[in-house]
Amino acid sequence: MSDRFDALRETTSEFRGRALWVAVGCLVCQMGLGLTYIRTGIAADLIEGLDLTRAQLSGAAFPQLVFQAIISPLVGILSVRLGASRVLALSATLFAFVFLFFARVESLSGLYIAIAGVGLCAAGMGDITVGHVVSQWFHKNRGLALGIAYAGSNLGGMVMVTLVGSIAARSSWREGLLAIVPVALFILLPTSLFLIRDAPSGAGPKGARNDPDQKQAISIGSNDLDLKAALRTRSFWILTTTLFTFFFYFTGVLDHFVLFLMDGGMNKREAVSYFSKAVGLGVVSKILGGFLSDRIPQERAVQMVYGLLAFSSIVLLALPDPALLWVFIASYGFSQASRDVVYPLVLGRCFGDRYLGEIYGAMTLTLLPGGVLGPLLAALLRDRFGDYGLAFGLFATLNVLALGGLFLVRDEREWIG
Repeated sequence: MSDRFDALRETTSEFRGRALWVAVGCLVCQMGLGLTYIRTGIAADLIEGLDLTRAQLSGAAFPQLVFQAIISPLVGILSVRLGASRVLALSATLFAFVFLFFARVESLSGLYIAIAGVGLCAAGMGDITVGHVVSQWFHKNRGLALGIAYAGSNLGGMVMVTLVGSIAARSSWREGLLAIVPVALFILLPTSLFLIRDAPSGAGPKGARNDPDQKQAISIGSNDLDLKAALRTRSFWILTTTLFTFFFYFTGVLDHFVLFLMDGGMNKREAVSYFSKAVGLGVVSKILGGFLSDRIPQERAVQMVYGLLAFSSIVLLALPDPALLWVFIASYGFSQASRDVVYPLVLGRCFGDRYLGEIYGAMTLTLLPGGVLGPLLAALLRDRFGDYGLAFGLFATLNVLALGGLFLVRDEREWIG
């Protein structure tokens, strides 16, 4: 019993004081990132209400990802220079105005403007900002802390998709979107302002002996690589490429999963329910993935996640076989969610933590080509050939190639040093 208690205490040793509240605040703020799932949840309503084709709806991913990708490097820089709290608070405020506008769109151009605004806000509420602040406060338990924080996006996606969908079923999708405004103003904004704090400056082992808060803040290595140095390493380009393939697959499935199930004869409500379950699974997946990532090498963790991601894309080829539907939901839900956790960990392993926000922000530029081309190409191939077979085959091929590349990732500080 004593050994189990000691193990539990070791697992949660950094979850105390200000660090605990920061982790809770990051979880709540990440619920804002979950608002990006709403468009998929009401895809059929948008197609009918605005008289769109599937390709036009998928094209909405382009303005979202343009803003989300281009602004990401700036978000990383501002998180380092100004602090995560200010970035998150501004994003929460903008979310309220964006969804107020979204509920009133009447045309395809209006939809694209609204979705672009969602992308702008998502960049500020996303993995870069939260990952930066969590990495400052947690060292031994960082994987678990990231898992808990990043679970907020899946929790937010599950809750908001269900909320908006249920209101849309009773009233209209416009009324459902308006329900997001008070969530942004009265939950996300106060949390950003009052719970999120950067770790004390100069935190490290020496300062930790005298300052209780600094005991929980990570030390910053003198040999950490900045963005300029990271650009000269092979691991940077491998991880950037595999991030592209992830966005290509993730957003492609995200945009078309409900429509794909409906093509197979499933009714809209049931299809949305399965989609919500796949998103909601990420809550447990990220926490479990983070817990496991603290116990194995970071390189092995990212390889395992991408292996499961590749497996899910192979299973996708056999759908909509009912016997395999839950296999896909489990493998896709766990792997796409755990990817959020293991990436900051492997970046810290390869380049150090000091410039993690800037490096991750630069890599996130791949969200633009990957996130746009995945959904759009899937839509075009489906409209051309009448099914998703060719698109899903491409997803599987890219995922297998990405998995192979990850075996070449290494700690670049040792090689440059």
